[in-house]
Amino acid sequence: MITYRPEPFTDFRETMHARQFEEALQRASGELGKDYPLVIGGKRIMTGKQIISLNPSQSQEIIGKTAKADREAAEQAMQAAFQAFGAWSRVPAEQRAGYLFKAAAILRRRKHDLSAWLLLEAGKSRAEADADTAEAIDFMEYYGRQIIELAQRGQRTLVALTGEDNQLDYIPLGVGVVIPPWNFPLAILVGMTAASIVSGNTVVLKPASATPVVAYKFMEILEEAGIPAGVVNYLPGSGSEIGDYLVEHPLTRFVAFTGSREVGLRINELAAKPAAGQIWMKRVIAEMGGKDSIIVDRDADLESAALNIVQSAFGYSGQKCSACSRAIVHQDVYDEVLNRCAKITNNLKVGDVRDASNYTGPVIDKQAYRKIMDYIEIGKSEGTLAVGGSAAEGNGFYIRPTIFAGVSPKARIMQEEIFGPVVAFTKARSFDHAIEAANNTEYGLTGSVFTRNRAHIEQARREFHVGNLYFNRKCTGAIVGVHPFGGFNMSGTDSKAGGPDYLMLFTQAKLTSEVL
Repeated sequence: MITYRPEPFTDFRETMHARQFEEALQRASGELGKDYPLVIGGKRIMTGKQIISLNPSQSQEIIGKTAKADREAAEQAMQAAFQAFGAWSRVPAEQRAGYLFKAAAILRRRKHDLSAWLLLEAGKSRAEADADTAEAIDFMEYYGRQIIELAQRGQRTLVALTGEDNQLDYIPLGVGVVIPPWNFPLAILVGMTAASIVSGNTVVLKPASATPVVAYKFMEILEEAGIPAGVVNYLPGSGSEIGDYLVEHPLTRFVAFTGSREVGLRINELAAKPAAGQIWMKRVIAEMGGKDSIIVDRDADLESAALNIVQSAFGYSGQKCSACSRAIVHQDVYDEVLNRCAKITNNLKVGDVRDASNYTGPVIDKQAYRKIMDYIEIGKSEGTLAVGGSAAEGNGFYIRPTIFAGVSPKARIMQEEIFGPVVAFTKARSFDHAIEAANNTEYGLTGSVFTRNRAHIEQARREFHVGNLYFNRKCTGAIVGVHPFGGFNMSGTDSKAGGPDYLMLFTQAKLTSEVL
């Protein structure tokens, strides 16, 4: 088996790649407005209600219309997954991995097509969409190899005892509910789904309501790869109508979730209460956001620090749980870093991502737009507006990248997750003070430190309390197998997606011992 290597990103400066992407974008644009069914037990089902997916870059343009599941459909999906589990759980790990490798190969051939759908439905730029698709491929390639290794691990780690044959096997859990976010509607959806099924579980997949078409396109890839009916069931629907129902269902064995703190805590609470007939404690695997800081020390490379703050804060309009929303800068270099960030940000172009010259596009929908604009108004009373602070032109949900200066670490825009193109700057008296400010949050997902001081690097390793800490680089852009991803505190269960122990969360260890 070939050693895992991360999928390379596409260089759109090359004419061939740019042309291929434009062709894929034309193909996707020609399919806009189609109807998409539920997929339950391999059967396609249309319902009386639909979820209308809109293009956030052109808010009147319909991307697609998916059937909307009710509780009856949710029950059908649970039963289909439960019925499929018996056979799927007995498929050897190597064969389950083979399905993922096949799906990864299909996705690799259609990379630009899926990226085009990400551009249209999620408002991602070419580079952001390409990275999303590459990460989806990586998850399948990596987890396929990891399950084969996990299947062999028990035999390598047990201590031998004369007269006994002892085996430790990692067996599947059962039916899982997978609830992915809209901001990585392919990569995170694929990651949680792939981890579930390659471990021998079956899945009810409830995609985000803002991006159900991308999810359907992946469902088609799974079917083409030969995944048996019922192993993955595609079930778009509202959280209030079917989300709680799925989490509370007695057949649900685990919930894999990525999204907001509020929803994650609710899922955790509901899953903790056993339903009638339930014979296990449900497992929750959750990533719930962040309030991420970049610290700039007095001796840092200030040009690099400024560029990476801007990239971390405003890539995909700040709609990443790992995005920098707090810049904590030593007082001796504060003005220089702030001014450089402001200059770079002022040159960023915002608009329809079909135009490759735009650095970033819209926020996802009207609700997100209003929430972010409300926070910008709060920011105007908590700091000094340095850049942005208003809507950008266009027919989509466009907001200018925004920087606030002179913000207290205790201010709302320094404490609450905005999930938009807003970053707040605060001044640190010393490196100790910077670490204190960075840790002054209920989240603990990512962080970055720019410094040339080795002692400060080691101090940050010990004291900067985040799940993913980077030095002299941006705080976004984790790569599967390279940067296992997950955070502390209210950022979730630190479940380290894309790491060597992630699949253990989707399995349970069983020891068998035979006297010889």
